[in-house]
This record gives sequence, structure tokens and C-alpha cells, in this order.
Amino acid sequence: MIGWFGRDKNERPLPKELGPLSAAIGGALEIDFLSLEAEALAGQPAMPLPRSGPFIIAAYGEVSLDAATVLSRYYDEDHRMIQVMSTSGQPGDVDDISFYQPWDSVVPAGQGEWNRWTGPDGLIGQPTYDADGILYSRFWGEGPERTPLAEFVEKVDDGEAQRSIHQTCMLYYRPLGSTREMLLINVERDLDLGQSQAGSSVEFLIGYGLAPADVRRV
Repeated sequence: MIGWFGRDKNERPLPKELGPLSAAIGGALEIDFLSLEAEALAGQPAMPLPRSGPFIIAAYGEVSLDAATVLSRYYDEDHRMIQVMSTSGQPGDVDDISFYQPWDSVVPAGQGEWNRWTGPDGLIGQPTYDADGILYSRFWGEGPERTPLAEFVEKVDDGEAQRSIHQTCMLYYRPLGSTREMLLINVERDLDLGQSQAGSSVEFLIGYGLAPADVRRV
């Protein structure tokens, strides 16, 4: 039996596997974008398509959107994210998976600027959004009127601390070859820093849908 219980008592425990992809903070996922490159071949993406390769997890976020929908997000140091929709958030439960990368960021100056973005007649939530000549259609909500934004608080763990991020967002899309390019417009506020809305930012992320087989743990 020598060696059965020989583990160093000072050895750190194995990182906890998190979410539908069973991946730990500090661990790696391998993403294959070859299918995306083929599907988007006839289109002009808003920014260069992501390249296949390893995705090193720097943080993990999760929120229950309703009784049957869990949103799970894996982040890397460049603020890119792999987003998974599932019914439980448990390992292997993947209903939808997508990849997003930062595109732009705006910090509105004062309440007037915030009203321009998120007020009753604000830009975010309108049926279309013109991003410097690139026109996107609203993915959530129907009709010609502005749609209320989705709102939730995401708990984000970076392995050392947990933060509560209040988010107000709207999702847009446009055709790109035989696939879709998604534009997520997200107002972020770190509740743990006690920020007022004036200290928040409007984040723009470009994303694409993936197949579960395109993402694997390594």
C-alpha cells in the first residue's frame, strides 16, 4: 500500500471543473473555427474572424435567466468569451454555444448621453442598429417599436475572487455568407465596486454560433 496515501499535504487541490463544458479556471479549451471560416467565406466580417487554437480560461460566469435557462460564460485574458446556453448548467448540458470577442467600447459622459443609448427612445433596443455603416437587425423582440433590454446579474469567478456584474443588453445580427454575425451591445456595471451608471460602459461584442464539436477541453 506504499504510495496510496503519499500525496503532499501542501499540494494544491485540482481546479474545480465548471459549467456545461466541465472546464476549470486556468484550464484550456480548443476551438476549431474552420466551419465558421467556410460559412463566412462569401461575406465581409466586421472584424477579422477568430483563429482556431487554444482558449485559456481566466474566469467563469453564470446566471439563471429563468427556471429552464442557464447562461454560462468562459472568459480569457483578452475578454473573449465562449457562451453556453443550457437548461441546467451541468456538465454536458449544451443547448447552444457561441463565441464573442470585443469590438468597441463607449463610456457615455453624463445622463444625457446615457439617455441617448438606453433611454426610452435610446439606440439600444431599436429594430436596427447602424454600426458605422454596418446594419444589424434586432434578434430579440418583434415589431417596429423599441424593445426593452434584457437585464441580469452575472456572478463571475476568476479563481481568486467573485464579482457581481449587472448587465443590460440587446442582441443584433446580420447575414454573413451562409451564417450569421451577431452583435451583442452590453451595458456593464460592477456592483462590487459600487459604481453608479455614470461609471459603467457600453460594450460591443461580435459573435458567431458554433457547433458543440467545435469546442473541446484539452
